[in-house]
Amino acid sequence: MTGWSPGTESAWSRANDVSFAGAGVGLALGVGVLLVWRGLPRNRRPTLELRLRPYVQDAPRPSRLLANRQVGGRSVLVVLARPVVADLGARIGRVLGGGPAVRRMLLRAGKPADLERFRAEQVLWGAAGLLGGAALGSVVWLGQGGAVLPPVIITLCSGAAGVVARDQWLTHEARRREDRLLAEFPTVAELLALAVAAGEGAAGALERVCRLSGGELSGELGRCLADARAGASLPVALQGLADRTGLVSLARFVDGMVVAVERGTPLAEVLRGQAQDARETGRRAVMEAAGKKEIAMMVPVVFLVLPVTVLFAVFPGLAFLNFSI
Repeated sequence: MTGWSPGTESAWSRANDVSFAGAGVGLALGVGVLLVWRGLPRNRRPTLELRLRPYVQDAPRPSRLLANRQVGGRSVLVVLARPVVADLGARIGRVLGGGPAVRRMLLRAGKPADLERFRAEQVLWGAAGLLGGAALGSVVWLGQGGAVLPPVIITLCSGAAGVVARDQWLTHEARRREDRLLAEFPTVAELLALAVAAGEGAAGALERVCRLSGGELSGELGRCLADARAGASLPVALQGLADRTGLVSLARFVDGMVVAVERGTPLAEVLRGQAQDARETGRRAVMEAAGKKEIAMMVPVVFLVLPVTVLFAVFPGLAFLNFSI
C-alpha cells in the first residue's frame, strides 16, 4: 500500500481541473463546428414557407385575442378570457355601430380590416379605463367619507372614455399615415417616372421602386404587386390602393396610371404631371398652415406683447405728471 501525501492530492486535483477544462474546450469546439456546418449554403436552402411568404405576406392576420388555435399553459388566462372579450366586443359593436366605417379607417391606418380585433382592443382599453377610474374613485371615496355615487360615476365614465379613446387613436393613426403617404407621394412618382423613362414597364417600375425605397407608399405599392402576382390585373390592384387609402391625390394618380396602362398613353409624362400636382398641393397645404399659424400668433401679440408695450410707453408720462403735481 503506497502512502498518500498532500502533494499527491494536489497533483490529482490539478489533473482533474485540466481534464475538465479540456472537455469544455472540446465541447465548445464541437458546437462551433456544428454551427458552421449548419450555416453552410447547402444547408440553408429556403423552405416552402419562405418561398411563398413574399406572395402571401400582405394577407390579413387573424386576431391573437380571438384566434382558435391551441396555446401553451402560460396562456390559459387568454383562453379563458377570449369568450368574454369576444362577447364584450360584440356588445360594443352593437352599441356604437359603424362597422364598415371602422373597417375603412383600419385600412386607412394601414392595419388589417379585422373588426373583431379592433373591438377586442376597445374592450382592453375600456378595462384599463375602468381600472384607472376605480383607483381615482377610491381616492374620491376616501376623501368624501364613504359617498358611493361619485366613485361609481367616475369609474363608468373612465371605462367609456377608454373605449372612445381607442376609436380616436385609430383616427389619429389614420391621419398620421395619410400625412406620410402625401409626403412620400411626389418622390415616389418621380422615381416611377424615371424608371418608366428608362424603359421599364408599369409593373417593372413599381417593383424597382418598391425594392429601392421604403415607407408607407412603397409598402402599399408592394401590396399592389402582391395582388397582381396573386392573379389580379394591375389596374384592379392599383384601384385597391386608391380604395384603401381614400386620398384624392392617390386616387388621381391611380386613375392616370390605369388610363395610361389600358390605353397606351405615355406613362412617364403622366407620372411627372402627377408628381408636379402633388408638389403644388403640398405647397398650398404649407401656405394654408402658415396662414393659420399667423392668425394664431396674433393672440399672444395682441393680448400679451401689446399691453406690455403700451404700459412701458405710458408709464413714464404718468410718473412725470404725478411728480409734477
